[in-house]
Amino acid sequence: MSTKQVSSVHSKITDEIVQAIEAGVEEFEMPWHGCAHAGLPRNSATGNIYQGINTLVLWVAKKRNGFASSNWASYQQWQSLGAQVRKGEKGSLVVFYKQLNGESDEPGSEEETEKLRIVVKHSRVFNGDQVDGWENNSTPEDDRLELSNVKIFIARLGSDIRYGSDSACYNRRLDRIFMPTITEFHDTKFGSAEENFFMVLLHEHIHWSGHELRLNRNLSGRFGSEAYAMEELVAELGSAYLCASLGIDTQPRPDHASYISSWLKVLKGDKKAIFAMSSLASKASQFLEEKVHQ
Repeated sequence: MSTKQVSSVHSKITDEIVQAIEAGVEEFEMPWHGCAHAGLPRNSATGNIYQGINTLVLWVAKKRNGFASSNWASYQQWQSLGAQVRKGEKGSLVVFYKQLNGESDEPGSEEETEKLRIVVKHSRVFNGDQVDGWENNSTPEDDRLELSNVKIFIARLGSDIRYGSDSACYNRRLDRIFMPTITEFHDTKFGSAEENFFMVLLHEHIHWSGHELRLNRNLSGRFGSEAYAMEELVAELGSAYLCASLGIDTQPRPDHASYISSWLKVLKGDKKAIFAMSSLASKASQFLEEKVHQ
């Protein structure tokens, strides 16, 4: 793919996500809200979970089109499963990075890119609701934790959490999470008060993952004055990915309204920003999952 084609793919995907964000501004409802309960998007042919930007773009497509399925595959992959994409159905754009020795969902470092000659590729995939002749017999939700076990997940992270605060926040200097008690949370159309509590707690743990002792995430070099807002976007996406893995849903947070204009400003001005933020969010959620299972 030429540099011009790569730029076009970045622009198209970014524009779709920007439109989805703008559509939900009034109710603070972002593209990742209301999607996580169905789990992460999965390729029906390979069984692999989509990562990074592909998770977000397929959530956007799922929500926009009202799909119930979280299963996706290319036209040829559906045919290999004995299914047929219905005439007139439109596919959703996903990207991957092809190396001389294989493929991956995420780009490597600049040094690895030069050494392995990583090439950006794209393809279109179709949702399980867009095909005939296929029935989903898998139960991916069986691989996710029950809500009652999320507390165990949090405990195994070994973080310093102080309950009883007026608001939820992570203090990087103290390396400490402050949280209101669970009684301060309420049921919403997206889920229960308990789900909302754990969603916020996981959001703060994505921030916690960026500490110097862990992933050492610092966005100031790239985003300057917008760095804090973009760190909030990483935490929003990372907690959504983690909630989907754990089997609970994400909910709108009106306290994030002040960040939305900054997100839109950065995404419109930098067509690669959402790719970078999605990648960092995936790495953060995977870091926490790996830490729990160590």
